Amino acid sequence: MIGQLNFPELWPLWPTLMAGLWVTIKLTVLATVGGVSIGILGAWLRSGPPNWASRIWGVYVELIRNTPFVVQLFFIVFGLPNLGVKLTAGEAALLAMLINLGAYSTEIIRAGIQVTPKGQWEAGRVLGLSRTQTFLRVILPPSLARIYPALVSQCIIVMLGSSVVSQVSFEELTFAANLIQSRTFLSFEVYLVTTLIYLALSIVMRQVLLAAGRRMFGALA
Repeated sequence: MIGQLNFPELWPLWPTLMAGLWVTIKLTVLATVGGVSIGILGAWLRSGPPNWASRIWGVYVELIRNTPFVVQLFFIVFGLPNLGVKLTAGEAALLAMLINLGAYSTEIIRAGIQVTPKGQWEAGRVLGLSRTQTFLRVILPPSLARIYPALVSQCIIVMLGSSVVSQVSFEELTFAANLIQSRTFLSFEVYLVTTLIYLALSIVMRQVLLAAGRRMFGALA
């Protein structure tokens, strides 16, 4: 069985895999920054007094957390055009990842806020800060420090989930692997290499984000 493997035949097609990897990295960076930003906004809305905005955001969070990512992606790609919203495959992939990570990061960040002593909110008011200023300057930094490892894990899950966007012909890493497999029929070799690339990307991404967290928040639990 080992003698039948033909890894050298993949070498000429390595640039195709690297091009797909680069697309995955760019997509992940944009989705991580945007998705966490959405989560911070959502956590701010949901940590305040109940109102129509927090209730609508709560519906969004529950809808996304209780439906498969691939269904969300297909709805954006195939459903939105019926409403007159036409997106490229890349735009649809990014939007789906933003919406997905935004919902999950909302709840992760909100969990960190919920354990914040109420005295910190009161201290902000005593100092004359608005609710938004208190949230950004007093509440958010220690809350992010508490949940940062969990947030990093969620970002990695979304990165790995980006492989699904190959189903809408977006030319990221998994799409490149499928293309090479269809041309060479070296299924084992192609997907083993692709698996190792995803593994390396996950490890590097985790270490980079945790290092950034240590720089921002100090030692992480």
